[in-house]
Amino acid sequence: MRLEGKTAIVTGGASGFGAGIAQKFLAEGARVMIADINHDAAQDMATQLGPNTIAQQVDVGDQVSVRAMADAAYSEYGQLDILINNAGVTHLPTPLEDVTEEDFDRVFNVNMKSVYLTARAFVPDMKARGAGAILNVASTAGLSPRPNLNWYNASKGWMITATKTMAVELAPSGVRVNAICPVAGETPLLKSFMGEDTPEIRAKFLSTIPLGRFSTPEDMANAACFLCSDEASMITGTALEVDGGRCI
Repeated sequence: MRLEGKTAIVTGGASGFGAGIAQKFLAEGARVMIADINHDAAQDMATQLGPNTIAQQVDVGDQVSVRAMADAAYSEYGQLDILINNAGVTHLPTPLEDVTEEDFDRVFNVNMKSVYLTARAFVPDMKARGAGAILNVASTAGLSPRPNLNWYNASKGWMITATKTMAVELAPSGVRVNAICPVAGETPLLKSFMGEDTPEIRAKFLSTIPLGRFSTPEDMANAACFLCSDEASMITGTALEVDGGRCI
């Protein structure tokens, strides 16, 4: 029960890594808002996980939508202890000059602007209380970029730098900010990362991961739980590689 009495929001919480994090946080005693652009999926997940969850539809790249999410969280919980910026998108593997402006803007809004918007919505209250934990779900792509995922790589590199600058600025206020950097996992984005999902492409991808497997929602959830718990009270500004050795 490392998160007993804590309140948390997990964006992109209806599937993949976000759903795994939500489930882990509930098991550790937290109350969790599952925020997702797909309201029906968020509601289904909240129903599945039980009474300590609520669902909220959110477009994390839209200021009005993020503000509505914050208002709903404060109305339900009174305060927010943990913010998980997990929602993310990618573009298909494409030469950098051929990525459409529409795809670029979508990656920018969901992966980058969202961190700015949620910070505006939640940091003032955390600073006023002198407590809070923010976790940004970045990627090994931000540390060891691969060709043709160019602007996705860049967005996750931005998120890692944002994590560090947020951490150093907010530390005097008692607010910790960290990131986790997963390698690709069995999530809805896997096919988009690989371009197509075939045994041959999977084998090629897995050959770059020393531990020889994809990451799982449970892997991310365990790392997230530690970094957001009081056990990590001396850790801020880190970008933890949860990648099976991919970045070595």
